[in-house]
Amino acid sequence: MNKNENLGLLILRISLGVLMLFHGFAKLKGISFIEGVLSEKGLPSLLGYGVYFTEIVAPIAIIIGYRTRLASIVFALGALFALFLVHASDIFTLNQHGGWSVELLGLYLFGAISLFYTGAGKYALSVNNKWD
Repeated sequence: MNKNENLGLLILRISLGVLMLFHGFAKLKGISFIEGVLSEKGLPSLLGYGVYFTEIVAPIAIIIGYRTRLASIVFALGALFALFLVHASDIFTLNQHGGWSVELLGLYLFGAISLFYTGAGKYALSVNNKWD
C-alpha cells in the first residue's frame, strides 16, 4: 500500500471515530431513551449498555488503529441496531432536501464496513494482527 492510501485510511479512521464519539459522549448522560426503545421492541433493556461499546470503545480503537477490523464490526453492528430499532421507518425515504433520510447512519455503516475490509493501514497502533 502506498503512502497516500495509508494517509487516506488514517483520515477515514479519525473522522469516523471522532464523529461517533460525540454521539457516545452524549450517552454518558444516560441511555433511558435507548432502554425505552429496546423495551418497546420486546428486547432486554440491558442491551442498551452496548451503546458504550459501539459509540465509545470501538471508535477509540478505530482512531488509534487497534484491532481496527474487529472494532469496525462492533461499530457497524451499532449502526445497524440504530438503523433498525430507531430509524426503520426512514430507510426508504428521502429528507426535505432530497437526501437519504438516514444518510448519516449510512455513512457510519459503510465507513465501518470499508475499514473492516481495508484494515487500519500502516499509521496505526497495531498492524500485525489479523484483526488490524
